[in-house]
Order: sequence, then C-alpha cells, then structure tokens
Amino acid sequence: QVQLVESGGGLVQPGGSLRLSCVGSGFTFSGYRMSWYRQAPGKERELVAGISFGGGSTNYADSVKGRFTISRDNAKNTVYLQMNSLKPEDTAVYYCKAYVGGDYWGQGTQVTVSS
Repeated sequence: QVQLVESGGGLVQPGGSLRLSCVGSGFTFSGYRMSWYRQAPGKERELVAGISFGGGSTNYADSVKGRFTISRDNAKNTVYLQMNSLKPEDTAVYYCKAYVGGDYWGQGTQVTVSS
C-alpha cells in the first residue's frame, strides 16, 4: 500500500532553516508528481510546492517563492523541502502528498517558527 513518511520538522527561530524529507513506498515513486502542503491552526490546508515526476518542473505558493525549494531523489524515493528565511507565519504541520489513483498523505511533521 502507498505510504508516505515525513521527517525533519522542529522548532526554529525566525530567519532559520529546516529541511523536510518525505519517503514514499508502495508505489513507483519516480512515476508520480509529489507535493508539499501545510496546515496552520484554524486554517485550511494549502499547497506549498509541487514537483514533477522527473524533477524538471516545480511550482510554489507565492508566500514561499524565493525561500523554499522542493527537490526529489528518485533513487531514494524521497522528496525534500528546503525552507530558508523562515517566518512565524510558516508555522504549520507540513504534509507530503502523492496522487496515485487518489490522494495519499503522510502523517505530517510540525514546523514551529518562534523566538
């Protein structure tokens, strides 16, 4: 079955950096687009970034452009989200998602940006 496992979240000060990872299993990882979403308390889940199956095409929410970078290593079945210049408003649970005949989500990893 499709499984996605995120890691790398934590507490970081404003201006700091974190790198999230998401390992996929149970499907042909290299054949599917991958995305990162986030959900802050009291808000709807929103798209943060997406990457094509080969990694050649990416897209970002306006709020993270120039600060976040999505990438993937298909040999490791892993998609990454490098987050730089973090702001308090980036605080949220971050999820990776794969569409494999339907939406599959990881369990999420908490990112807290606070001094």
